[in-house]
Amino acid sequence: MSTTPEFNETIPSGGDPTAMDVNVPYVGLEFHYIYIAFCGFIVWLIIPGIGLLYGGLARRKSALAMLFQSLMVAAVTTVQWMFWGYSLAYSRTAGPFIGDMANFGMKNVMAAPSPGSPYLPEIVFCLYQLLFCACTVMIVVGGSFERGRIVPSLVFGFFWATIVYCPIACWTWNGNGWLYNLPSLDFAGGGPVHIASGWAGLAYAFILGKRKHAGDASHGKPHNTTLVFLGTVLIWFGWFGFNGGSTLNASVRAMVAAFNTNAAASTGVIGWSLVDYFKHGRKFSVVGACEGAIAGLVGITPAAGYVEPWLACVIGFITAVVCASLQNLNEWLHIDEGMDVFKLHGVGGMVGSFLTGLFATSKISSLDGGTVASGAIDGVGIQVGRQLAEITAISAYSFVVSCALLLILKFIPGMHLRVSEEAEMNGLDMDQFFDEQIGDWGMFDELKKRKAELAISAPGTPPATEVVAPVDGAGKKD
Repeated sequence: MSTTPEFNETIPSGGDPTAMDVNVPYVGLEFHYIYIAFCGFIVWLIIPGIGLLYGGLARRKSALAMLFQSLMVAAVTTVQWMFWGYSLAYSRTAGPFIGDMANFGMKNVMAAPSPGSPYLPEIVFCLYQLLFCACTVMIVVGGSFERGRIVPSLVFGFFWATIVYCPIACWTWNGNGWLYNLPSLDFAGGGPVHIASGWAGLAYAFILGKRKHAGDASHGKPHNTTLVFLGTVLIWFGWFGFNGGSTLNASVRAMVAAFNTNAAASTGVIGWSLVDYFKHGRKFSVVGACEGAIAGLVGITPAAGYVEPWLACVIGFITAVVCASLQNLNEWLHIDEGMDVFKLHGVGGMVGSFLTGLFATSKISSLDGGTVASGAIDGVGIQVGRQLAEITAISAYSFVVSCALLLILKFIPGMHLRVSEEAEMNGLDMDQFFDEQIGDWGMFDELKKRKAELAISAPGTPPATEVVAPVDGAGKKD
């Protein structure tokens, strides 16, 4: 039987591959890192999935911006993570609040057993966690919905990952982090991913201000339900890797986490659809069903590796019903957060984290062979208080620091966050891209033709078809 690989401080990179075979410690255990690598590959699909979801929810004239930003966020976050993001979050010599630069520029991040799991070479762990960071930044970008300039949003994403996501990830998942040692229970990112991104998205919308032209017929209506559906499918599929891989090993617990992911998403669809059904005269909504799936996925994220499958169903259903019932949340807050980033991820993440404290049980967490984590259902009622501490700390930190960062960027020359009113009226795509629009160009040609016809017939010169000459009873002109 293979022995568990051990980290050796004298060879932090795992050894010189020209002098030794660095694969030897993992012989017989390769299935662990192969499984996590596969999970990472499908997590990547969440990033363009969010882009498609946001693009479908946006009006047609601003949809391309969301697709473009999904690729750019993946690229920009990768650079940030390689230089200092990973080190700030996961360095072994981190403090309770943030890491140091021990792994700056991927120094020694290669074949040694990772800080997250001895079964994973650190390069695999680094890639997997990079994709979590990228997904989170992409969620945050939704706060710029239909009025935020692309370059400042990418600059904001780069620095937000550095000063918000990385410290919170260190608190929650680094062995030296203060929430990790409290301990709060966060299996796959209820705090660092969802609560943090939800509050940051709210901060983004707050600093940008409300969209103009709120009276437009298309305001607040998805332009393409098919894109929303496709984006949701990719997100749901990617979430099997997001939650299923967060055990950081290929144990039975990982399989339960994957099962719980699907169960919660399914009951999330049912919960949101029921709210829509009774709220809107016994009619359904495809977009509502998609939002329900995402609410269920968000709710189960912190709990997937801690709860029994039937309780995963309960968590998904409750989270979706709570989020669906907050249809007027933006009006209550007086903030135009059109993508529902805060409602789905902020509120959903807080609900999921709280329910984790209630329903976590050691008989599920110990399925990986070593983790013991209990909540109120096991008689550890104090765990609910620990979860509330996590919720409060991450919410406050993310919102306040995000607002501060946005205000700093807002007053830097050339970094104004918002497009002009004219550009917003015409759409982000015409303002931010050259010679590209989403959909069929024929539609634009037809619109131009109609505008030209209207310009000829107006103003002051009524169209010929509208000029009525007086006639006598015999049909002759007077």
